[in-house]
Amino acid sequence: MPPLPDLAAMVAVYNQINRYGRANGMVLAVPGPGQADYRMRVLPEHLSSPNTCHGGVLAGLMDAALGAAALTLAFTTQELVATVEFKMNYLHPVHLHDELRAEGRVEHTGQRLLVSSCVVYRVVAGAPDVAVARGLGTFNRYPASKRDFADLLRGPQSDHIR
Repeated sequence: MPPLPDLAAMVAVYNQINRYGRANGMVLAVPGPGQADYRMRVLPEHLSSPNTCHGGVLAGLMDAALGAAALTLAFTTQELVATVEFKMNYLHPVHLHDELRAEGRVEHTGQRLLVSSCVVYRVVAGAPDVAVARGLGTFNRYPASKRDFADLLRGPQSDHIR
């Protein structure tokens, strides 16, 4: 299999095919292999009660940051990842219009598994950000050749990307 493109190219393609992230207003940045930072703002459709964000929204953001961190590291060895498990602790409530920042980092790399950690922060203007959730995830590594994603990275844009 020919070498895959660099991380910037991977992020560009991933942002195009990641409908979940787009639908939830999530913006991905990758500081380097094994690191992923997501940002999003809490919208009315994210609420479970008046003014309070549903925990599943935070879980989705957490899983995305954990997985993207693992993916950016696995990608350097022409591999992809799939979530095996993750757990999180909710520390503070999140409200309508809060800006969230999720920092995912790979903590351990094994032959078959990667372990990532994540902290989700509520961004507070003029004050330190507040940690609202913490989590840990385990990801299975597998060859990129097993998925269409690798073909998207190597070839011209296809009908799969909209």
